[in-house]
Amino acid sequence: MIGPSSSAAELIAHLQTLRSEENISGMARFGIVTETALGISNPNLQKIARMAKRDHARAQKLWQSKIREARLLALYTAEPKKLTPNLATTWADDFDSWEIVDSAADLYVEARLEALIPQFAADDREFVRRASFAMIASAAVHLKQEPDATILAWLPLIEAHTGDPRNFVRKAVNWALRNIGKRNRHCHGPALKLAGSLAASDDKTARWIGKDAVRELASMAVIARLERKSAAT
Repeated sequence: MIGPSSSAAELIAHLQTLRSEENISGMARFGIVTETALGISNPNLQKIARMAKRDHARAQKLWQSKIREARLLALYTAEPKKLTPNLATTWADDFDSWEIVDSAADLYVEARLEALIPQFAADDREFVRRASFAMIASAAVHLKQEPDATILAWLPLIEAHTGDPRNFVRKAVNWALRNIGKRNRHCHGPALKLAGSLAASDDKTARWIGKDAVRELASMAVIARLERKSAAT
């Protein structure tokens, strides 16, 4: 029975019993790296994480296994208050899949490691750079008490990397810009202004990022939601 006292080895053994070759094939179609995958869905992993509870030392052992599901479980059960910039950076060296990056981004933001955002953006590795913008996207949503000025200060970093054509970077840059724009009415204007500028860019990647962001941020649905949110505060 999985529980708080379960060791990393016991959790990995349990994960192995849930292996699904059919699910592994399906994951590959969504761009998930499957070389070490067991084919367990994220909702099922999250259920296991809830049963196992947080354990930072155990999370580090799970990460070291290199198994996709064990690494996701490590991210779900690590203790944010104990996550150091050094460990976060060490884990980033292993990033090789968008889903691992995006789950790590949520943890890193919860651990308040936003200082790593410029460092990750400056890193030329595709998935490490993605982590920077996935963190911005996460922070824009989850750091509700953070001053808007902190969130808006990342717009120049977004603009600086709109020319990176790599799929997992450009999508994360676009995601970060859209999430800032959807945070509230105060953030909406500057984000939409940048999106409009990018939409007119001569650079193909920047133009795609801008047009896609404008399409969402200028939509009646987003504007109406922001107005309702503003009226409720």
